[in-house]
Amino acid sequence: MGDPLSILASSTVVPAAAAAAASPRRRHHHHHFPSSSSAATTNTTKPKPKHTSKSFTTSPLLSNVRGDNRENPRYYAELASKLAEDGRFEDFLMIAEIMVVSGLKGREFVSLLNAKAVSSGITRMLDDGKVKSVVELILSGFMKLAIDPIQLFDGAAIEALKRECYRVMKLGEVEQIVSLMDTLHGFHFPIRELVEPSDIIKLCISKRNPTAAIRYACMFPHVQILICTIILGFGKKGDLVSALIAFEASKQSLGCPNMHVYRTIIDVCGLCGNYLKSRIIYEELLACKVIPNTHVFNSLMNVNASDLNYALNIYKKMQELDVTHDIASYNILLKSCCLAANVDLAQDIYREVQCLESKGTLKLDVFTYSTMIKVFADAKMWKPALEIKEDMLSAGVTPNTVTWSSLISACASAGLVEQALKLLDEMLQDGGKPNTQCFNNLLHACVEACQYDRAFRLFQSWKGGNTAKDVVSELTSQTCNASRSFALASSCQSRLTMKVPFRPTTSTYNILLKACGSDYYRAKHLMDEMKTLGLSPNHISWSILIDICGSSGNVEGAMKILRSMREGGIQPDVVTYTTAIKVCVEHKDMKLAFSLFAEMKKYQIRPNLVTYNTLLRARRRYGSLQEVQKCLAVYQDMRKAGYKPNDYYLKQLIEEWCEGVIQDSSHNEGRFTSRRTDFGPHSLLLEKVAEHLQESNVERLSIDLQGLTKVYLL
Repeated sequence: MGDPLSILASSTVVPAAAAAAASPRRRHHHHHFPSSSSAATTNTTKPKPKHTSKSFTTSPLLSNVRGDNRENPRYYAELASKLAEDGRFEDFLMIAEIMVVSGLKGREFVSLLNAKAVSSGITRMLDDGKVKSVVELILSGFMKLAIDPIQLFDGAAIEALKRECYRVMKLGEVEQIVSLMDTLHGFHFPIRELVEPSDIIKLCISKRNPTAAIRYACMFPHVQILICTIILGFGKKGDLVSALIAFEASKQSLGCPNMHVYRTIIDVCGLCGNYLKSRIIYEELLACKVIPNTHVFNSLMNVNASDLNYALNIYKKMQELDVTHDIASYNILLKSCCLAANVDLAQDIYREVQCLESKGTLKLDVFTYSTMIKVFADAKMWKPALEIKEDMLSAGVTPNTVTWSSLISACASAGLVEQALKLLDEMLQDGGKPNTQCFNNLLHACVEACQYDRAFRLFQSWKGGNTAKDVVSELTSQTCNASRSFALASSCQSRLTMKVPFRPTTSTYNILLKACGSDYYRAKHLMDEMKTLGLSPNHISWSILIDICGSSGNVEGAMKILRSMREGGIQPDVVTYTTAIKVCVEHKDMKLAFSLFAEMKKYQIRPNLVTYNTLLRARRRYGSLQEVQKCLAVYQDMRKAGYKPNDYYLKQLIEEWCEGVIQDSSHNEGRFTSRRTDFGPHSLLLEKVAEHLQESNVERLSIDLQGLTKVYLL
C-alpha cells in the first residue's frame, strides 16, 4: 500500500519547516478537519512515509492514525467519510479509487463508509447551489467506481436535491432541468419524486419546447400517456406546430404507431381549427397499412363534424375495414347532422340506433338523446324535441343540464314562454340544477315573445339570488291565471331553499340589450353594468348598441359608438360595420354608408352577403346618378367576392342608372354625337353602358339587359 499512501500524502500539503517543528500528535474525534495550526503539532518522531520530498509532508488527517492502521480499509473509509463531510469530494473519490484499484469492491467500500457523514457533505453542496458539481464530480465519479450513488443519499440529501431541482426549474431553463433529470435518471434516482412530472411538462409547453418535453417523457415507463398529455397541452395553447413536432418525435421514440397518440393529435387538430391536417394524418396512417381503431375514427369524425359528407365517408370506411361502431360514432354523426341542419338524416340515424338498441347491440345514452333534441331545437321544432324527451324518460335515461337547456331553447326559439317555464319546473322536480344557459334561454323566450318587461323582472329576480319558487312565480305572474300560477308555484314548495345559481354572462346582457328596443339610455346602462361586473362587451354587444342608437334617430351617436369601440381596443367586425351601414341607409345617409363600406375594405374586413344586400336595397331611395353607379360597383364587388348575384337588384340598378343618364344627358350633349346611330332611344342607353364599362378597371364584366341576357365586354 506504499504507492497509495504516497498519492494521498501529496494530496494535502503543509510546509516542510512547519512539519519539522511539529509537536506530538493528538487524536481528534470530531468530524471537521483540523486547522493548519493544529496540523503543525504532528509528532516528528513518527517514521515518515515513502514520499520524501523536502517541500511536502503528509496530510494532517493521514498523520492522525498510526502507521500500522493505514493498511486497514476501515481507516481509509473513515478518512474518506470525513473528507466527504467537509466537502472535499475530489480527495474522497481519490481514496475510493485507490481502494477499488487495490482490489476492494465498490459496494464493500460503501459498506465501510459513514453514510451519514457523506450524505451531510452532499447536502451542504446542494444547499450551496452546487448541483452541477454534485452531478459532474460526485455522481459521475461514483459510477466510474461501480458505486451506486443513491446509497449515499439519505433523506436529508434527497430533500436537498429536490429543492435544488425545483430551484433550477423555477429559473425557466428547460434544457437545463431536462438534462438534470436525464442525468439523475441515469443514476437511478426516483426523478418522479424529485419534481412533479406535470410541472416540467407545463414548463416545456409554456416555453414551446416539444423536443425537450418528449425527451423528458421518455424517462418514464408510462411514456405514451405523457406524450398524449404533451400533445394535448400544446393543443390547448393553440400551438399546433409544436404539437406536431412532439407527435413526430413520439413516433421515433415509440417505434410503432400508437392509437392513443394518433387520437390525441387528431383531437388537437380540431382544437386548433385545422381539420385538413387531421385528414392528412389519417391518410398517412392508412398508407402505413395500419387500421385505426374505433376511437381514432371517432376523433376524426368529430374534428370534421362540420363536413357532413366527410363524416359519412369515414363512417362508411369504418364499415369497409370492419371497425366496430360504438354509440359515440352515432352521436358524432348526429352532431354533424345538427351542424348541417339536416333534420331528416338525423332522424334516420336516430331510428337506426333505436333498432340496434332493440337488438341489444348498442345502448342509447344521454348524449344521443341530448344531441337529437338539439337537432330539433335548432330547427325550431319544439314538439319533436319534447317527444325525444319522452323516449329518453321511457328508456330510464336521466336528462342532464344540457338536455334541459336544449329543450328550453327549443321552446324559447318559438317564443313559448309558458312551455319553457313548464320545462324549468320539471327540471327542478327532477333535481336538476339550472345553469346560466338555461336562464339565458328563458330570457330569450321572453324577448322572442316581445315580453321585454318580463325579461327584465326575471333578470333582476335571478340576479338577486332568489329561490326557485321566486323564479317560477315571477315567470308565471303575467300570463297565467291565478289558479294555474298558484299550482305551478306550489309544486316548488319542496325546493324553496334552492338558490338560483345564476351568474350573468355577456350573452345574458346581449339578450337584455335586444329587449331595450330603441331605449338607448337603458341599453347604455346595461353596458356600464356589464363592465362593473367585470364582463367585457363583445362585438354583438356593440352592434346591438349601435343599432339601438340608430333606431332612436341618432346616427352621429351610432358612429361615435363605432369609433369608441375601436379606441377601446376592439376591432369592429363585419356584423358591426353592417349594422352601422344599416343605420346610415335607414336614415338616407348614403354617403356615410359608402364611406363605412370603404373603411371595411381598408381594414381588410370582408363584407358578407348581408352587407351587400343592405347597400343594394337602398337603391330606390336615392336618385343621384353617382350613388347608383356606386351601387353598381358594390354589385360587381359582390360578384367578385363569390356571392351569387341577384339579377333583380341588377335590373333595378340599371333602370335607375339609365334614368339618371337620361336626366343628366342635357349636360353632356355632343359627347356621343359622332357615335350615335338610328337605333332609337335605346342607342343612348347602350352607348352610356359601354362608356361606363370601358372606364372600369375590371377586365371582364357582364350586365344583364332586356331579359337579363349576358353581354360580355373585354
